[in-house]
Formats: sequence, structure tokens, C-alpha cells
Amino acid sequence: MSTEDTGDDWAAAMAEQAIEEAQVAELDELADSSKPLTEEEAAKLDTIMDIPVTISMEVGRSFINIRNLLQLNQGSVVELDRVAGEPLDVMVNGTLIAHGEVVVVNDKFGIRLTDVISQTERIKKLK
Repeated sequence: MSTEDTGDDWAAAMAEQAIEEAQVAELDELADSSKPLTEEEAAKLDTIMDIPVTISMEVGRSFINIRNLLQLNQGSVVELDRVAGEPLDVMVNGTLIAHGEVVVVNDKFGIRLTDVISQTERIKKLK
């Protein structure tokens, strides 16, 4: 097979893909049809409640090249992809679970949750 044949195959595949339209898949809403927990299930659930997770608040992101990174020093300003006053992202083990705003309580920074992402929304984002 020559490289021209391979190129023609790719061109045909790309043209076919461009012609096909995306189809919307209907998804059923998740309903909580679960039974109350038994004592054994509650005990199992209780064992995972003390597992530590990493929670982080993301103010924003910026992508810079290594040259600019090495030139940063005290007083440097790095522009982020967020607008001032925009809500922060609250991440648990890298998964978005909520949005919030910065607050100061007893001279310490904290975050007030303004919008908690529902379990249904989190599951939808996994797909």
C-alpha cells in the first residue's frame, strides 16, 4: 500500500466523519429508590468515613512556558484564567464538588460554599 492510498483512506474517513451528525442520547434521571441501610451496611459505610481525602480550592489556572516560570521572583504577577470575584472551584481528589467564595474568619482565610454540585451532576460529568 502506498502512502497516497493511506492518505486517501484518511481523507475518506475524515469526510465520512464530517458528514455524520452527532446524535443526542436520552438519559434517564437518577432516582433514589434505595432501601434504608441495614446495621451491617451502616457499619461498612462508617469504616470509610475516616479515609482522608485531599481538598483543594482552585482560584484559577495559567499555562506558562518554562522560560517564564524560571523568571518569576518575589513580586511577580501571574495572570489567571478567572475574573476577580468569580467563584472558586472546590475540588476533592481532583473532582469538582462545589463552588465557593473566600471569607475571613478570626483572621484566617476560609471558603463559603455557594453551590454544591449534586451527585447526579457529578455522575453526568464522568460519562
